[in-house]
Amino acid sequence: MAKIRSFRESFSRAVRCAVCVVAVACAAGCGGGGGGSAPASPNPGDPPSAPGGGWAPGVFAPYTAFAGQCRVPRPGTNDLPGSTLTENNWLRSWHHELYLWYDEIVDRNPALYATPAYFDLLKTPELVDGKPKDRFHFSMPTEEWIALSQSGESAGYGVQWAVVSQEPPLRVVAAYVHPDSPAKMAGIERGTEVLEVDGVDLASVSSTLALAMVEAGLFPTRAGETHSFELLDFGATEPRTVLLTSEIVSLAPVQNVQMIETQHGTVGYLLFTDHIAIAEDMLFDAITELRDAGVEHLVLDIRYNGGGYLAIASQLAYMIAGPTHTAGRIFESMRFNDKHPTTNPVTREPLTPMPFIDVTVGFSRNPGEPLPTLNLGRVYVLTGSTTCSASESIINALRGIDVEVIQIGGTTCGKPYGFYPADNCGTTYFAIQFESVNEKGFAEYPNGFSPENTPSDRGVPVPGCYVADDFSKPLGDPEEARFAAALGHIAGEGCPPIPFGSVSGVSKSAAPVATSDGVAPKSPWLENRIVVVP
Repeated sequence: MAKIRSFRESFSRAVRCAVCVVAVACAAGCGGGGGGSAPASPNPGDPPSAPGGGWAPGVFAPYTAFAGQCRVPRPGTNDLPGSTLTENNWLRSWHHELYLWYDEIVDRNPALYATPAYFDLLKTPELVDGKPKDRFHFSMPTEEWIALSQSGESAGYGVQWAVVSQEPPLRVVAAYVHPDSPAKMAGIERGTEVLEVDGVDLASVSSTLALAMVEAGLFPTRAGETHSFELLDFGATEPRTVLLTSEIVSLAPVQNVQMIETQHGTVGYLLFTDHIAIAEDMLFDAITELRDAGVEHLVLDIRYNGGGYLAIASQLAYMIAGPTHTAGRIFESMRFNDKHPTTNPVTREPLTPMPFIDVTVGFSRNPGEPLPTLNLGRVYVLTGSTTCSASESIINALRGIDVEVIQIGGTTCGKPYGFYPADNCGTTYFAIQFESVNEKGFAEYPNGFSPENTPSDRGVPVPGCYVADDFSKPLGDPEEARFAAALGHIAGEGCPPIPFGSVSGVSKSAAPVATSDGVAPKSPWLENRIVVVP
């Protein structure tokens, strides 16, 4: 079973969430999603949620008593006939056993809610610094999760959208585009702005219906959907209209690998967007190329990386630091709730720290092959509010072994937590189950990591420079603001000035720079469907 570390509200449908996996693959089955709060119709024959029958507040039967008992059993699986109530009882008992903050959940009668609406209520209501303590509770259809986590495939256009203005007028631009995708074929590049979707003007969007139309166009749920877009390419004066038809797009989680010769040595750069299975092979090849070129500095661009398999994060951290820095050291340790101080409650194995993994593990390359290394004592990371989970683990783990991390960009999302994805009846659920700590025992970054001169909304300060995102240049361009700041820092220059008028990291300049404080967008579809980046 795969261990996942963060994945924001949904890793599918172009969402860069926050996941992190340790070992191998996700267990099969997952399906369902959706919401609604219509009352369920309990089946009198359902197993009780507590001994003696019925629902008893604070009394829980083992979650295994309800596992796989489904309202709609899936053909060809081990699903058994059940009901909404059995599915909710499984969720209730599963959370009580495994959820990190199980004692903060309000215990509600599972017979009164639909599934998965009941799941949405099974999390702590507590706030930390005015924000929800748990911002990472989500579910998705299992088939989508398996396709995305293993092969990087999902329906869409192959473009990652980003919000550059949350306040009216709403502005959405392309953050990056995957090769050989419908978006790429349509000439969409970083900085291309969306003006209209299916005739709806984004500058005047206000109604729920209009928002729904925009969401449907930006984020098709299946292949074969065609939507009309009015676009303004960066630097252009006249908009153009294109029709985009969604396809099953294969993501390219490693892009733009390059070397730049400077007076201070060879600088390597790579864009890394997803800790998914196919990234193992791509990272292996990328680090090999950088090693063979003799790079002396590395700029790792993870500004849009929401997480994924934790084992891949461990592998990449090892490839950066090499054996001298990592030998015998801990990448991460897991801390579960107080019911499980010494045993992993999912695997039933003794809790043991995860090392820096120095070989391939079989995600997308034959297992057991020694990983290439750069043997660096310092790394530059380009970050934003969607740098999350497994990506933050790279930062925290390297800092834990005194590899110098220089952070350029904005505050990361703040997710020192993880989970094992669990399928029940066709839906895979992601609920926080453990806290992750580094070699030094540090895990206190719920507000993220921030470059030390970040003007506000600061997390844990890290040496480096606050720099707003710059959509006027391609990713990997030495003149792109964040990459340029990293190159300047390597050259011994100070941090670039913060633009006048920046408030909470939001630049007021006319150039397309994205929000940088990670504050939740004003409408749910923005939060769940679009990257909001500093």
